[in-house]
Amino acid sequence: MTTIGFIGLGSMGLPMARNLLVKGFRVRGFDLRAESLAALGDAGGAGAGTAAEAARGADALLLMVVNAAQAEAVLFADGALDALPPEAIVVLMATCPPGEVETLAARVEAAGRRFVDAPVSGGVVGAIGATLTIMAAARRPTFDAIRPVLQALGDKVYHVGERPGQGATVKTVNQLLCGVHIAVLAEAFALAAKMGVDLGILLEIMAGSSASSWMLKDRGPRMLVAEPPVTSAVDIFVKDLGIVLAAGRDAKAALPIAAVAHQMFLAASGRGEGADDDSQVIRTYHAMNGTGLPR
Repeated sequence: MTTIGFIGLGSMGLPMARNLLVKGFRVRGFDLRAESLAALGDAGGAGAGTAAEAARGADALLLMVVNAAQAEAVLFADGALDALPPEAIVVLMATCPPGEVETLAARVEAAGRRFVDAPVSGGVVGAIGATLTIMAAARRPTFDAIRPVLQALGDKVYHVGERPGQGATVKTVNQLLCGVHIAVLAEAFALAAKMGVDLGILLEIMAGSSASSWMLKDRGPRMLVAEPPVTSAVDIFVKDLGIVLAAGRDAKAALPIAAVAHQMFLAASGRGEGADDDSQVIRTYHAMNGTGLPR
């Protein structure tokens, strides 16, 4: 497996494609942004004019798109699936509802290609450093075939099941925990701010206490900055916690804490802050509590 088609050269997709090139894979990518195609070319890859052109002759086609609807459009409406050789592997790496992943997988396999459900966690930092966590679900021979490609992108590659949709389920649980952690961290900081506690001192104390977490250490400092750089946007959690709640509804599982966290991200987005860093969900708490933005 040497030739990779790559669809979606955004803030995560482009560094992922670069990491494949570093590991010796040939990469032909497609994105609607000309600057992304130019950046891929500068890194030693080849830009394609269409999704079908990126897929033509590839051993595997990686989809780092926004959602399942985009994946469906790329594969079927844009002709990428038909351009792939028989037995080539389609790897869906976006965060999608498990049921939609199962449907896509069935259509891909019916067309004589293989499918891997492989969402990722780790954000832009993980994409750049090739330290992503990858949760892959596929038949074992298919997973074994694609493993070297996945290992070029992440240092934690897991085979979570034989059935497409199981990777999406694991990612859904991951996003439930991440979204709730960020929201409850903002809530805790908002309480401290309302009571007049210095948030810098609070962060230092909490980071060394039993209340510490990876999210606290990563998002906490950004909550103390009025305009932090964006590594993961508010609207990502509007989407992903929406997926969590839909999965809970389908499984008839009550998820009340996830529902409240979703409402806080939705409120932030409704305030016009959907493209801001997800740590800035704290602004909604400040608005509710009359404490203002952190300084």
